[in-house]
Amino acid sequence: ARMRQATTATATMDRHTIIEQIPGLRRYARALTGDAWAADDLVQDTLERACSQWQRWRAGSDLRAWLFTLMHNLFANQARSLSRRAGRGVQVDPDEVASELQAPAAASDLALDLQRCLLRLPAEQRAVLLLVSMEDLSYEEVASVLAIPVGTVMSRLSRARSRLRELLDAPAGYLAARPAASGAPTLRRLK
Repeated sequence: ARMRQATTATATMDRHTIIEQIPGLRRYARALTGDAWAADDLVQDTLERACSQWQRWRAGSDLRAWLFTLMHNLFANQARSLSRRAGRGVQVDPDEVASELQAPAAASDLALDLQRCLLRLPAEQRAVLLLVSMEDLSYEEVASVLAIPVGTVMSRLSRARSRLRELLDAPAGYLAARPAASGAPTLRRLK
């Protein structure tokens, strides 16, 4: 009976530990995908993968880093799959549907500009920037999550910060005239 209680207590504790990670996973997924629905799907897929591959997690290792690694790998796989199917999808010209789009409230302009600029960063730079700045992971943890050397993390972070600063300081028509980074949607400034 004691063994059964100990196993139940451990399972409950692990469940709560995972639940504590969900807000961070949602933030990172939202920033990666740029879409709330896609982010929720990515978090769900990550949690399902974590449950099905629980035996691969080493007890005592960083659960948060392991979950972010699962999410990063799922996102990369989904992005590759989408790029293979890109020619088969329906393309919509934003100018043709402009009358159906509503302008955002003025208070959210900066947040939307930041989101647009983040989506214009190359995926590898965006991932490093988000893990360091939003999730407060160390360079070593980011290197582990993304399976790259620490020096590459620092280099990508530096380039991402520089590029983000450049995009945020760009004139109003700049984003519309420049193509987005590969895999990111083409966006235009609303101002």
